[in-house]
This record gives sequence, C-alpha cells and structure tokens, in this order.
Amino acid sequence: MLRSLSGVQEILNGEVFINGSPLKKLSSQQLAEQISVVLTEQPISKNLSVFELIALGRQPYTNWIGTLSSNDIGHIKQAIKLVDIESIQYKKCYELSDGQLQKALIARALAQDTPLVILDEPTTHLDIYHQAYVLKLLKSLSLQTKKSILFSTHEINLALQLCDRIILMEKNKVTIGNPSELIENDVFSNLFPSDLIVFDKTSNSFKIKT
Repeated sequence: MLRSLSGVQEILNGEVFINGSPLKKLSSQQLAEQISVVLTEQPISKNLSVFELIALGRQPYTNWIGTLSSNDIGHIKQAIKLVDIESIQYKKCYELSDGQLQKALIARALAQDTPLVILDEPTTHLDIYHQAYVLKLLKSLSLQTKKSILFSTHEINLALQLCDRIILMEKNKVTIGNPSELIENDVFSNLFPSDLIVFDKTSNSFKIKT
C-alpha cells in the first residue's frame, strides 16, 4: 500500500490523490517535491559518507550536475541537526550500525523537505531500544517540522504509545482511529489468536498468555 501511495509501484485498484491532484498525473519532479520515501531495503552505495547520502535528498532541487547551493547545504545541515547525527556525518555508510543508518536515511528524507514522509518498516533489523528510539524520533520530528509522517510497522505496542492515528489492516477489513478510540472500541482484542497473545486494557498493550 505504501509503495502505491508513494508512486513506487503501480496502483492495483482505485486512485490516489495528493492535495487534490491524481498521483498518476504528477511528474516525477512534482512527486519528489511532495513525498519523500524511506524503504526497508535501500538501494544505496555504502561507500557514500553520511553527509553525501543525506545530500541525495536535495536531488529534486539541484541542477543537472547536482551542484548544491547554499540553500541545499542549509537543508542538509538542518536535517543532520534534527536527527542528532552531527558526530557521524563524515563517516562512510558501511561503518554505521543499523540504527545509525536508519537515522541517516530519515535525515535524507527530511533534507528533501516534503510535506509528507513515508517509511516502510523503519524499525526492521533494530533491537527493542532502537525500535523505540526511531519511533520516538519520528514523533518528535513530526511535531518539530509539522510534516505528516506515515509508516508501516508490526510494533503495535510502540505504535499505541507514539502514533496520533493508526490504520489497522486486517484481511478484508481496515480500521482507522486514534489509539484511545481503537482501545475503547475493543479493536485489538481479537487481532491475534487468544491462545498465546491477549490485549491487556490495564496497560494498553499486548501480553503473552501464561
């Protein structure tokens, strides 16, 4: 769904509109000015430095040889500051941990300066600390930058604590609401087989049945 929303792959059915304009009628340039995307598997060269990787986010605005203006460099530095990776900005991407690389990719999306940022499973390959760190960072960035941030995740317990709205996708069923509404409407009680996982309304989280 996220790939279709961002124009990465063809829409199977229906139509997507961005600010009233059909997605299929937007040029690649127009789309790049509206949506930045962070995919699970990024086709990037690990020989790039972190600064160079983030600079790729300015590609929609640079000239044909990719010359960075002072405005572009300003956006890059601001993204680096927002994600708090000044200390690693000159490291090569192959030197980074999974968590550091994910932060660099988020910074690249911020440098692109789009009103909407879409991320596909941003916590994949991360331990529980860095899962929480990345999702809390996205929450903070949405408040600081006033951008809309949409991401897919299987980390429902973290999403319940940090997301403003949740789109819960099940087979033949989609439910949308803020976490408190979904909890109040008992949406999560039958999400998983009850022989192993139960939703605890006291803690508003899933628990292993013992």
